[in-house]
Amino acid sequence: MPTRTDLFLTYGKIGLIGFGGINAWARRVLVEEKRWLTEQEYAETLGLGQVLPGPNALNAAIMVGDRFHGAIGALLASCSMFGGPLIILMGLAVLYDSYGEVPLVKAVLAGVAAAAAGMVLGTAVKMAQKLKPTLALLAVGLCALAAAGFFRVPLPMVVLGLAPFGILASWYGARSK
Repeated sequence: MPTRTDLFLTYGKIGLIGFGGINAWARRVLVEEKRWLTEQEYAETLGLGQVLPGPNALNAAIMVGDRFHGAIGALLASCSMFGGPLIILMGLAVLYDSYGEVPLVKAVLAGVAAAAAGMVLGTAVKMAQKLKPTLALLAVGLCALAAAGFFRVPLPMVVLGLAPFGILASWYGARSK
C-alpha cells in the first residue's frame, strides 16, 4: 500500500505529465509502474469514473485515493493531480489571451488536439488487448463508440442504453468460464 506522501507525489506526477490524456498516464503509472492496481481494477475504476458526474480522471483519482487512505487519500490524490496543471493552465490562459489568434499558435493547438485524441484511442486499444474482452463485450464497446462518436448520442443515454447489455455480456462471459 502506498504511503500518503507516495500517493500525493504520484498523482502530482500524473497531473503534470498527463496533459491531454491524463487517464492514459494514470493507467501507465498506476498499473505498469507502481502496480498499485491490476489492469482489471483500473478499467473498473475508470469505467465507474466515466459514468459518474464530473471529470472521469478526478472521479478515478478520488476512488483510488479513498481505496488506500480513505477521505484523506481521496483529497490528496485529487488536489495533487490538479494543483500543478492548474498553475500551468493559468499561465497558458494569459498567453493564449495575448497570442491565441496568431496562425502558428492555432496550428500548434490543432496538432496538440490530434495527439490527445490519438492518446485516448491508443489507451483504449492497449486496455482492450490486456483485458481480452469477450466478443459480446467488445460489441457493446463498439456500439458505445458508434453511438457517442458517430451519432453524437449524449453519454448518459449511451450508458443507460448499453449498460444492461454490458452487464449481461459480462455475466454470461463469467458463467461460461
